[in-house]
Amino acid sequence: MGIEIERKFLVTSDAWRAAAHAVIPMAQGYINDMAAMDNGTQKASVRVRIQGQDAYLNIKSRELGHTRQEFDYPVPVSQARELLALCVGGLIDKRRYMVSFGGLLWEVDEFLGDNAGLVVAEVELESADQRFDKPDWAGAEVTDELRYYNLALASHPYSAWSAEERGQGNG
Repeated sequence: MGIEIERKFLVTSDAWRAAAHAVIPMAQGYINDMAAMDNGTQKASVRVRIQGQDAYLNIKSRELGHTRQEFDYPVPVSQARELLALCVGGLIDKRRYMVSFGGLLWEVDEFLGDNAGLVVAEVELESADQRFDKPDWAGAEVTDELRYYNLALASHPYSAWSAEERGQGNG
């Protein structure tokens, strides 16, 4: 079993772009939706992702916060395309930029399609209490806000958010 310890932040400017050293196009969808998670019939999200020339089936436990169980399995891209056709809700289309800052790798996701206009940055940590420097372009923390989870964005995309939902988060 893998454990993911991740913190998520809204991005407040384009200053990160100059430091980005790689970009990976991604398309992903979910076999289940937020309703299955919310009503307790499922305790994990099941995601299919094509990233660049690779594809994965991913299972991630539903736990609010920065620590979750995560399982990642490579699958052939042709099968991932077939699985994407079985997904519920909308597909997530985004570009992931890799940015090194403060000795850590930050992943900046620039969403496209129905989630265009949303940009978030994530950093994976070794432990839940690990200290780290936050770049100036990383604003409010939204780690504990479900609406920023990709599973939620597939069901309720950013383009459908109210002005209140588009607020700066609670962080």
